[in-house]
Amino acid sequence: MQKFHVYIIYGLLVLLFGLFFLYQPQNKQADINYDEVLIEQEDGENLRMMIPDSRAKLFALPEKIDFAGENVPLEIEEVRERYEREIYVNAYWQSNMILLMKRSAKYLPTIERILKEHNIPEDFKYLAIAESGLLHVTSSAGAKGFWQFMPATAKEYDLEVSNDVDERYHLEKSTHAACRYIKAAYARFGSWTSVAASYNMGMGGLSRRKIDQRQSNYYDLLLNDETSRYVFRVLAFKEIFENPEKFGFNLKAEDFYKLPLTREVKVDQNINDLAEWAIQHNSSYKDLKILNPWLRSGKLKTARGKDYLIQLPV
Repeated sequence: MQKFHVYIIYGLLVLLFGLFFLYQPQNKQADINYDEVLIEQEDGENLRMMIPDSRAKLFALPEKIDFAGENVPLEIEEVRERYEREIYVNAYWQSNMILLMKRSAKYLPTIERILKEHNIPEDFKYLAIAESGLLHVTSSAGAKGFWQFMPATAKEYDLEVSNDVDERYHLEKSTHAACRYIKAAYARFGSWTSVAASYNMGMGGLSRRKIDQRQSNYYDLLLNDETSRYVFRVLAFKEIFENPEKFGFNLKAEDFYKLPLTREVKVDQNINDLAEWAIQHNSSYKDLKILNPWLRSGKLKTARGKDYLIQLPV
């Protein structure tokens, strides 16, 4: 290789790493570890270059945590290991976590407000994140919405489920229903941690495990893998959401998604064509469906004496 070719290659390498350093936020430089690389040149001189350390980072986890004011016994090695598992699984799934954080600004304020109305600890907002990722998903078993209600449970807690309307997709009504479940479970178990576990496996299922194993504390129970991880997944979301910079998530206010300004239209009569109705109200079928995911068909049939509030863009 010609000597000038070597200089060109070294020059390009220097330029590349120079650009990398240039575009790093100045206030974050001290947090980055670098490896020193020594390149021997043909003329006998050595070229030293600093390359950012790409090794995975270990997180300093808190020595004490709680769920809804109830202590998590991290001094038990097995409990701490389960907690760490969910921290690393979620913190290093960066694309999912970034989208969760951005999406949370649209929905968590409403969930927080309703939890407060029912005197339920705010930590339960992380259940909605664990259940659905704040998306209107459907489970393989048929549970739907942010709070993942099954049809029978939804009706038990006063949510309408029909061909035209499915209030499991209604943020406010489904959150009120979730609160009614949470309060009923707390009356049964007397522990917010047990309430969270029962949200995953059902009150009956958790009660049977407690009776069979003669244990009352969630952390002393041997449960199926999903429920065993469930509360710790909720705890991981709490830790990461409340300390995002610690885990490398540095979102600014303008990075978060926002709900559009809306107006309410009260409806107490049948709507045979929602697309035409939306146009008549200076909107579109697309906006109608995005803002009202609980409308499940192209029409709306109302029962006698019942009305609905439909959200439309301002």
